Amino acid sequence: MGGPGDPPEGPPEGAPGGGEDEYRSVVFDESFVRAARLQEFSAQERIGDHAPAVRRRPSLRRGLSRQALILVLLIAVAFGTAIYMGVRHPYQTPAAEPADPLRMTVIPLAPQARVPGSANPEKLYAHSPAAQFRVGAEGVTLPATRRTAHFSDSQIVTALSTAKDYIVASALAPEVLSGVSVRPARMLLDPQQLDQFDQSFERPTADGRHAPTGWLVRFDPSRAELADTKIRVQGTLRAAEYDAGTLEVVADHTLVYALRPAGSDASAKASLFTVRRELQFRFDTDDLRTHQAELVASYVQAGPLSCSEDSTNHLRPLLAGQTAREGGPAGTDPFATGSATALCGSLAQSAQPEV
Repeated sequence: MGGPGDPPEGPPEGAPGGGEDEYRSVVFDESFVRAARLQEFSAQERIGDHAPAVRRRPSLRRGLSRQALILVLLIAVAFGTAIYMGVRHPYQTPAAEPADPLRMTVIPLAPQARVPGSANPEKLYAHSPAAQFRVGAEGVTLPATRRTAHFSDSQIVTALSTAKDYIVASALAPEVLSGVSVRPARMLLDPQQLDQFDQSFERPTADGRHAPTGWLVRFDPSRAELADTKIRVQGTLRAAEYDAGTLEVVADHTLVYALRPAGSDASAKASLFTVRRELQFRFDTDDLRTHQAELVASYVQAGPLSCSEDSTNHLRPLLAGQTAREGGPAGTDPFATGSATALCGSLAQSAQPEV
């Protein structure tokens, strides 16, 4: 026997059993009803003057939910605060200590007799104290290193290598020696010294601070040029801690150049010109990282020069066969160890080639 609402003969054959299953496909859940755009008035509302049976419901907002909107606002505020604090934070970065200005002394050495010369530069070298010197950068050798209390072995090697690079760039680079460029030396200096460096070349002054020949070796191009590019070099490098945050490197090198008159041909007689440079460098951690140096002291002896000539901007060598108008107070040998102290000296005969 069929249930209530079923035909007497029972539900049709093949129909799903039970009335509830029969209408399941057309029953709407609560969320579907709430989302409907039309809503029927209630019985109480229909008693009134409502002619239509239904009313249109306001559409649901499809934007962000309130929680999502609040989250977006919080992120925006946090991001803005981070930017503001990055620009104006109360903890200012400590300023780097200013670099000490370079102190420099350039001592011309006047010959006591005529400058010896030869058309063969190799002969001059062979008969001079520079006979056993190495050629070029090979003469700037790095010593054995050992770590210190505050600096590693690799940091000390970096400091020594940078000092060597400056020596090569400032005293062996052909474009520097001829006065064509100063860039090879400039690019190796601590940025805080660049103003002093630039002022030295823009307005050279013999004030112990702004002499180009205190920074590098360069010859007056109207007077002399290299007769041999194989410059002879010998010297030492020493590294030690200056303080807990600074390494100090002291370089002491003698460089010997073969020169001849500017514009002359290869048959012209050449002569030797000797420069002894004692350079004092300092390196902080930033200098070590950037492969740059702070040059704090430069002591230069150079000859043969005339003491009456200005050696501030360029070195003006006395060449083969020339003599100085006057000499210095005593013979000074740039090949000897120890520091000389004089404003102008005499170039010892032992420092000249015997030809």
